[in-house]
Amino acid sequence: MSAEDALFQRFGKEFKRGTVLFREGEPGKEMYVLQSGRVAISKKVRDVEKVLAVLGPGEFFGEMAIISNKPRNASAAVEDDARLLVIDPKTFEAMIRGNAEIAVRMIKKLAERLSDADAQIESLLLADPNSRIVHHMLHLCQTRGKAGEEGIEIDFPVKDLPRELAVGEPAIRFMIFRLERSGLIDISGDRITVRDTARLFDFLRFLEMKWKFGDL
Repeated sequence: MSAEDALFQRFGKEFKRGTVLFREGEPGKEMYVLQSGRVAISKKVRDVEKVLAVLGPGEFFGEMAIISNKPRNASAAVEDDARLLVIDPKTFEAMIRGNAEIAVRMIKKLAERLSDADAQIESLLLADPNSRIVHHMLHLCQTRGKAGEEGIEIDFPVKDLPRELAVGEPAIRFMIFRLERSGLIDISGDRITVRDTARLFDFLRFLEMKWKFGDL
């Protein structure tokens, strides 16, 4: 039996698509580790449910309510049938105290999420939808990009982005096509290679100025 199977046997549960794991404002009694499937994290903003992130295998969530002993600050719902490890506060504390590597990984992940949240807020403040797309692309280059021979490679799953950026999928695909045609990026499925981040940043500034002043 693999280590993953052993953990699932001890802490695991299976959840069907559409299952709400917890809602914003509820008390938090468990945290979760996603072994398979996808989970959407959302928050209500001005009476509109806004998806903050869609998590995949290997991600954890729900820990903040345990750490702070405060109500949930977001909601979580299963997007695709999922296998989850459900960890109670006592087990969570024992894991952190007994394994420094887990503690360090969690600190790094929390710092990454804070950076993503800041970038998402900054992106949503941009009135121009095209600027939001390019801004998000640059943020991924800085935080998750991998240097390749042709530039910085990033995962850019278009289907997951409309809710995150408040931009329709057709508009996102058109901007990607426009960037590829301009030689700024290369596309391979959900994988994008940004040839020159400095040039892409200049293009972002051009979009912002055009939105602000129009075609003079």
